[in-house]
Amino acid sequence: WGRADLGRLLRGGGSIGPRPQNSGRRWWELPPLPLWDPSWVFTWCSVEPLPPKQESALKSLGTEGLFLFSSLDTDRDLYISPEEFKPIAEKLTGRPNKLTHSYCSLPPRFPDCSLESSAPAASYEEELPLDPSEETLTIEARFQPLIPESMTKSKDGFLGVSRLALSGLRNWTTAALPSAVFAARHFRPFLPPRGQVELGEPWWIIPSELSVFTGYLSNNRFYPPPPKGKEVIIHRLLSMFHPRPFVKTRFAPQGAVACLTAISDFYYTVMFRIHAEFQLSEPPDFPFWFSPGQFTGHIILSKDATHVRDFRLFVPNHRSLNVDMEWLYGASENSNMEVDIGYIPQMELEAVGPSVPSVILDEEGNVIDSRPPSGEPLQFVFEEIKWQQELSWEEAARRLEVAMYPFKKVAYLPFTEAFDQAKAKNKLVHSILLWGALDDQSCSGRTLRETVLESSPILALLNESFISTWSLVRELEDMQNNQENPSHKKLADLHLEKYSFPVEMMICLPNGTVVHHINANYFLDITSMKPEDIENNVFSFSSTFEDPSTATYMQFLKEGLRRGLPLLQP
Repeated sequence: WGRADLGRLLRGGGSIGPRPQNSGRRWWELPPLPLWDPSWVFTWCSVEPLPPKQESALKSLGTEGLFLFSSLDTDRDLYISPEEFKPIAEKLTGRPNKLTHSYCSLPPRFPDCSLESSAPAASYEEELPLDPSEETLTIEARFQPLIPESMTKSKDGFLGVSRLALSGLRNWTTAALPSAVFAARHFRPFLPPRGQVELGEPWWIIPSELSVFTGYLSNNRFYPPPPKGKEVIIHRLLSMFHPRPFVKTRFAPQGAVACLTAISDFYYTVMFRIHAEFQLSEPPDFPFWFSPGQFTGHIILSKDATHVRDFRLFVPNHRSLNVDMEWLYGASENSNMEVDIGYIPQMELEAVGPSVPSVILDEEGNVIDSRPPSGEPLQFVFEEIKWQQELSWEEAARRLEVAMYPFKKVAYLPFTEAFDQAKAKNKLVHSILLWGALDDQSCSGRTLRETVLESSPILALLNESFISTWSLVRELEDMQNNQENPSHKKLADLHLEKYSFPVEMMICLPNGTVVHHINANYFLDITSMKPEDIENNVFSFSSTFEDPSTATYMQFLKEGLRRGLPLLQP
C-alpha cells in the first residue's frame, strides 16, 4: 500500500487491493510503511536491482514467504542448512523441548497456521532446582481486571463486537498465580553489566530487536516462544498474571531496560521498565492481544544476587487509559482486526519480604535451624542499608523513557503545565492530541514517534523554539466538562475545537489559541505525494531533508512559527 492509499482507507475510503479493511484500526496503531508491505523494502530500500538469486527467491516465494525464509536463513546464503532448520525440526517433533502442543497448533479451521504459533516448552533453561541453603522470597500478585466501561466500544454497547471475541478478556478476572516462590539468584539478570556502575546509565536486560525497518512480529499467534537467558525470569514473573505472556512485544520498542538508582557497599537499587504483552485466547477463538502501557518497578538486591531485599513490578495506573487491545476476526495476517483501549486499575507483583534461607548451617555445614513445617519463613533482623549514591525515581524514569523512546529527548510537559511554561518563557506550544499515550505501549503513536519526532532536525527545533506537550482526548474532554477551573476549560475547548480523529498536531499561543494544525491522515497523504502535486506550499518539501515526512513536519513547525511569533506578547 502507498501511504496515500492508506490514509484514504483509514478515513473510510474502501479497501485497497485484495486486503480487507481493518475495521476500527487507527493509523498510529499501524507500523510505518516498510512494515506494512515487505515489498517496500526491496522496492524502495535497494538502489540497485536485486541479485539474480534473491530475485528468483522473491518470484518463487512472494514477499511474505521470502521474509519467513530469511528469518531461518541466518547466514544469508539462500540455503537452509540442517543447523538452520534445527529449531523448526525441534518444534515439529517435540524434541528436545518436549512441546505440549504440536508446532503448528491451530485446528483445521486455521489454514494459515503461523510458524510462531507453537506452545511454550514444558521447562526452561536456568530453572535449576532450589538449593535448601540458598535464599528464597515469596512474591504476591495483585490484580483487578480491566474495566469494560473504560473501552471506547462500550459507549455503543459493544455494537458489532461478538461476545466470543472478548471471552478471553471477560474471563480474566484474577491472577493466574496469586503467589510464587523464587530463588534470589533468579533475579541475577537485574544486576548491571560488569563495569557499569553509574547512576542513571541505562542498560538493556532484554534488548529491543525491532525498528521501523526490521518488521513486526505476527499477530496470528497463540503461544509465546520458549524464553531464553534473561527472558526466563521476566516470563516467570509475568506468568503470575496470565499463562501466556509474550516477553517480546509485536511492535517496537521491545524488551526491558534498567538503570541504577542507588548504590551501597553491598547492594544496588535497580529501576526497570518492561514492554510485554499477553495473548488471551485459545483455539478455536482468534487471537486477542492485551498490551499494558508498560511494566515498571524496582528491585533492591545484593551485588552477588544472593539476597533480595525488596521487589515490586506494576502497570502504572495514573492515566485514564493504560492498556491497548487488538483482536483478529480471521486466521491470517490480512484478517480484519479490531482495536480498542481501556483501563486496568491494578496489575502488580510485590515481594512479601526480603529473601531468607530455608535452613541455617553452622561453620561445619550442620543444620542448626530450618523453616518449620507450616512454611513460615525463618525470622531475621536485617541491617539498614546505608546508600552512598542515590538518584530520584523521576529522573531514573525519564532516562529509561528516553532509552525506549528517543523522541523524549524533548521534554513533553503535562498539558496545563506546558501553557504555564509557554507564558513564562514567551514561547509557542507544540501540542499533540490523540486517543492513546504517545510514550508507552497502551495505544502507541508509533508511526509519529518512530519517524519524525525522533529525527535530529525536529528534535533540535522543538528544543530551541517550542514548549511541547501531548494529551489524551479523554482527559481534555474531562477538563472541558469541569467547571471549577475556567482557564483550563478554555484551553481544552480550544484544543478539542480543532481536533479531528485520530491525531491532531497543533501550534498554539500561550493563551491556547491554535495558530496552525495538521491532522495525521492529511499528513500521511501529503508525505506520499510528489512535490509538484502539492498545491499549498505551506507543506512543500524542503531539499534540506531527504525524508518527506521529516521535511513536511519541519515545514509544519516553521509555518507555526511564522504565524505565531508575531502574536506573542513582547
